[in-house]
Amino acid sequence: MTETPLLPLVNIVTTDLAAITRGRPATEARLASAAQTGVGWVPANLCLTPFNTISDPNPWGSSGDLRILADLGARYTTASTGSATALDLVMGDIVELDGTPGDGCARTQLKAAIAALKSETGLSIRATFEQEFLLKPNHRADDAIPAHAFSVASLRAAEPFVPRLWAALEEAGVEPEMVLAEYGNDQFEVTCAPTDALAAADRAIVIREVTREIARNLDGRACFAPKPDPDAVGNGVHIHFSFVDAKGEPATYDAAGPGGLSLHAASFCAGVLKHLPALVALTAPSPPSYYRLAPHNWSSSYTWLGERDREATLRICPVVTLGGRDPARQFNIEYRAADATANPYLALAAIIRAGLAGIAAALPAPPIVSGDPSIMSAEELARNGLHRLPETLDLALAELAADTVVKGWFPPRLIESFVAVKRAEIALMEGKTKLAICAAYGERY
Repeated sequence: MTETPLLPLVNIVTTDLAAITRGRPATEARLASAAQTGVGWVPANLCLTPFNTISDPNPWGSSGDLRILADLGARYTTASTGSATALDLVMGDIVELDGTPGDGCARTQLKAAIAALKSETGLSIRATFEQEFLLKPNHRADDAIPAHAFSVASLRAAEPFVPRLWAALEEAGVEPEMVLAEYGNDQFEVTCAPTDALAAADRAIVIREVTREIARNLDGRACFAPKPDPDAVGNGVHIHFSFVDAKGEPATYDAAGPGGLSLHAASFCAGVLKHLPALVALTAPSPPSYYRLAPHNWSSSYTWLGERDREATLRICPVVTLGGRDPARQFNIEYRAADATANPYLALAAIIRAGLAGIAAALPAPPIVSGDPSIMSAEELARNGLHRLPETLDLALAELAADTVVKGWFPPRLIESFVAVKRAEIALMEGKTKLAICAAYGERY
């Protein structure tokens, strides 16, 4: 009996406020139409939680219709995941029925932030997302001894996961630079080449979906949750960014500037730090996010600009001068208070808006702090402008509510929807232990 050939499908997708990528499939023959008129979507979908509930109340109710408009310039395809058909993703923008941008589209908000930065400063952002995750083989006993951190054995124990992932990401066009065994047990990290800000956020989504599919096809599971276990090493998303001018030349580095920061880069960092307590609600937006954002976690816990310090929230990254390499073309800054429960478009849009506000106000360069803020005196903290980040999602949402500037960067219904989703998540976790909360998010991310 002859098998019916499979019909490959293209997934036209959007990533929501819970950082879940959802969408509708189309055939190749219908894709051109989807780029002109989109595929159907529902406003209340924006208020879906990661636990498949719709937050109530929300600003949308049961009425209304939207479209996801396929962006054919943002298509990522790989046939190397081990599935029967290729994984084919086309990023989409949520629009109204007449084509005007939808209030709830995070990708549209990133586009607007990119355009505002360029219009007001002449600068463009180049970015990349480093993403950590746990690879959990379903067949291995829970009491098995894990391989050493960063070791060849860790990579080989996961065979053929790492080479298959690397090949699939190459094929999809996300320019992977490294797939490495990390510090935590069964922990890996994926990095990719810097690119323009919108493509960087698109790539972050593609990497997550490709990684999960390959793990699933190898009878395992990839988990990007910030804390899969309260006592385990956390999974971060490190957002690296730099600037280029109108001619495409590097504009982040100035050898005479503090820590090598150019005037605009210094003011940008100052703006991010000024609004950081509210920003973390958008970049670390789940209850277990705050188990990770604590001192001595190689994470972030203060409004801190540091030079080559992995506990700083904004880290000035090292440059390599071996072989006469140009520091200006490598120089970049890393935002470390983010994880994969955050929508990458919204997170990067918020960072850009905060930095732009710093440039517009000509904020002076913030102090570059070395040492451990958790043991500094109140006087030292004040002198260095260091404040403890919110220690729970509830406190972060309070900071967001109080920062009218941050809220003003986004449509009111988007902020209302975001807060509704996060309040629903908090309510769903009420009364649960840290272990149960970590397990719940570990299953969903």
